[in-house]
Amino acid sequence: MIVWRSLLKPVTTKPFGGLLHRNYAQAVLDKCASPPSKGLILGIYADEEDAFDTGTLTPAGARYNEAQTNGRLLELVRLAGPIPKRGEVRVFYDLEPTFKAVAVCGLGSDCLGYNSAEKLDESKEAIRNAVARGCRELQKLETNFIYVEDMGHAESAAEGAHMSVWINQELKRPNKRKFVPHCQLHVDRALPCDADGWRIGIVKAEAQNLARQLQEMPSNLMTPTTFAQNVVQILANSGVNVEVKVKSWAEAQGMTSFLAVSKGSCQPPIFLELSYYGAGGKEKPIVLVGQGNTFDSGGICAKPCHGLQNMRGDMSGAACVVATCRAIASLKLPVNIRGLIPLCEHMIGCNAIKPGDVVPVKNGKSIEVVDADREGPMVLVDALLYAEIFGPKYIVDVATSSEHVVDSFGRVCSAVYTNSEQLWQRIKNAGVHTGDRLWRLPLWDY
Repeated sequence: MIVWRSLLKPVTTKPFGGLLHRNYAQAVLDKCASPPSKGLILGIYADEEDAFDTGTLTPAGARYNEAQTNGRLLELVRLAGPIPKRGEVRVFYDLEPTFKAVAVCGLGSDCLGYNSAEKLDESKEAIRNAVARGCRELQKLETNFIYVEDMGHAESAAEGAHMSVWINQELKRPNKRKFVPHCQLHVDRALPCDADGWRIGIVKAEAQNLARQLQEMPSNLMTPTTFAQNVVQILANSGVNVEVKVKSWAEAQGMTSFLAVSKGSCQPPIFLELSYYGAGGKEKPIVLVGQGNTFDSGGICAKPCHGLQNMRGDMSGAACVVATCRAIASLKLPVNIRGLIPLCEHMIGCNAIKPGDVVPVKNGKSIEVVDADREGPMVLVDALLYAEIFGPKYIVDVATSSEHVVDSFGRVCSAVYTNSEQLWQRIKNAGVHTGDRLWRLPLWDY
């Protein structure tokens, strides 16, 4: 940056050998400057079980192949070896002047759709994965602008593109940060263009990237107070109202369980209340509750050292609620949302909850603490009871309550408990289309 500024400073006009210094500086700029590079992402279909399938480009790919390369692209794809399978990429260079690199990404069979055994729309998932792999290959080449064709579903393509190139490098030195390209929709005037689908995909991807950024922040930089400050800044002018409630308010509301968990830390607890009205005042709201433990040491029942490494992410539920509210407001969805986020640290301290403690809660019941490291439900209890005052249509809480979900399912799906069959069907169907699969666990009375 210093070099560029020095070149752009006003230059004296003293003649030197018949040339002015100003002309010399401009010549240096012209020589050093290079035009921004462009890359293109295209898709190709092929039956992965047929070794003799020579592949079929998507409509946008076929148009580019014929109009810009006179059929050379598809010829090179076939000469380069087997047709790319799902998740595989071939990159070709200098096929024509517009794009310095073209990435051809495998989409699998063009007959992919809903797979009842996998509980997944494989077509959309193939698009997301293909675009993501292609964008990362062009990102390695430091391509400034990546143009992505919609591959039959612009929303999935946008989601895959913008999530794949995102990197959390806010705390890295500028000279250590990786290159992040700009992704946009490739438009061919001869073909339909789903600009709205692309915009929706970007909003969804940005929401997920926001949640990832909040989750990955070090806990000393993301205390309950700084989390609240960040949320106020993030949601400013978004259409989402943010109310920051302090410890005295929680005490007045009788949130004994939430406050008991926070007693071991010197960081004061915060209760965030987010509200969005997109369907009018008479419509019942959907209440989203997000667990907001900005760090979980396990309390008196302390976790082992290796178990503490990722405990800054114990506020993932809160991050998801914030990101969801921003996405809903950006899309102007016709729903009313109320987001409730109890924020605290669960630390070892002289006032920390102990095994054997009994904590009375607002509904007249009491909670006996058997293991102080199982504080997740205790943080959520008061928020769930508080949610009842809004007369909600649904209550959905998101939390990292148990490592046993990962032990049972790996990272394939999330676990769901619900007493509403209608809500379960909606959540399950959403998981089919987004690729975030869920598995329902029982709530039997035993």
